[in-house]
Amino acid sequence: MLYYLFNYLDQIDLPGAGMFKYVSFRSGLALILSLFISTAIGRRIIDKLQKLQIGETVRNLGLEGQMSKKGTPTMGGIIIIIAILIPVLLCAKLENIYVILMLITTIWLGAIGFADDYIKVFKKDKEGLHGRFKIVGQVGLGLIVGLVLYISPDVVIRENVEVRHDNVIEKVNFHLNETKSTKTTIPFLKNNNFDYASLVSWANEYKKPAAWIVFVFVVIFIVTAVSNGANLTDGLDGLAAGSSAIIGIALGILAYMSAHVQFASFLNIMFIPGAEELVVFSAAFIGATIGFLWYNAYPAQVFMGDTGSLTLGGIIAVFSIIIRKELLIPILCGIFLAESISVMLQVAYFKYTKKKYGEGRRIFKMTPLHHHFQKQGNSGIQALIQKPFNVVPESKIVVRFWLVGIILAVITIVTLKMR
Repeated sequence: MLYYLFNYLDQIDLPGAGMFKYVSFRSGLALILSLFISTAIGRRIIDKLQKLQIGETVRNLGLEGQMSKKGTPTMGGIIIIIAILIPVLLCAKLENIYVILMLITTIWLGAIGFADDYIKVFKKDKEGLHGRFKIVGQVGLGLIVGLVLYISPDVVIRENVEVRHDNVIEKVNFHLNETKSTKTTIPFLKNNNFDYASLVSWANEYKKPAAWIVFVFVVIFIVTAVSNGANLTDGLDGLAAGSSAIIGIALGILAYMSAHVQFASFLNIMFIPGAEELVVFSAAFIGATIGFLWYNAYPAQVFMGDTGSLTLGGIIAVFSIIIRKELLIPILCGIFLAESISVMLQVAYFKYTKKKYGEGRRIFKMTPLHHHFQKQGNSGIQALIQKPFNVVPESKIVVRFWLVGIILAVITIVTLKMR
């Protein structure tokens, strides 16, 4: 909204109004606003949650410091959502299709997470929103995002073309015409553009629509997987928020690079017109998550709940898809992936051993993975992996996971030059 106001003021030659034309200025403003909003309103929202007795229900699982979390206010994801929406509405170009999709994602998954937390807290149902309804909501969002990217005439790319001499890339040019495409960036390969149409080459004259159908299904899978991965990661003070902030910084850099011909040429990635507005969104996202850490860092004064975790995961997924970097998610979101895989392996191995031996056995002492480090080893738990034998302090687990997340974020960007 401020963009349109200052654009008008610039037309009547108000000094300084032209600053709002620059994405860098609006991104910096969005970052500052989101930090201020999340820290300023955070205390009031926490007090309100405490007044309503919206506290965390904790089961005793034998984890270090677990019971001290009992009664800590949850549903704090409201802070993150507000701190994202207000700066974006004020600083971004609201007619930009990518900004519209990110706003829809934030509100949509925020509503699903809020419904889940509401049922847990007010209805006293520990299961919360039934799993099938969560999946339907996530699939619905993925379908909307996929179809909009397919239908909207504003969603276009200019493909990168390598100019080689003696099999050495001398420079990277771009097609003059903007086209709709099902191509995306794939790491490690010399020709780092992957076309989903190659998966349906058998479709002949129906190849193009078939490729978009495959793309929509990929979008649905990624949105569901990443939002659930973020949800599983939200188990220690500051873990999900800090990890998401790191991922947000990497995505903001990739969006900025993708929206500028010179930088896109340097990284040899496709040029995406209009993606520069996503930098404003990423700045608000980073500010909101870091601001939330003011209250969520160990020892947490508030938990984000599913209201926050589902929203963060969905935002990361849709953002990655829009800038055509979804195939980098296994690296960039390696923490989320490890948490999800640990749960799947644990459940599968438990069921297998129960069927074969009559009793279920475990791979990890406890899942998701971060809880493995909180549980004492050699304590009568049948787990293949016992180390570390001693409990690792929660704050140390979180910081170590953050460090791994930083390394993965750097690797994600570096992979674009590793071919």
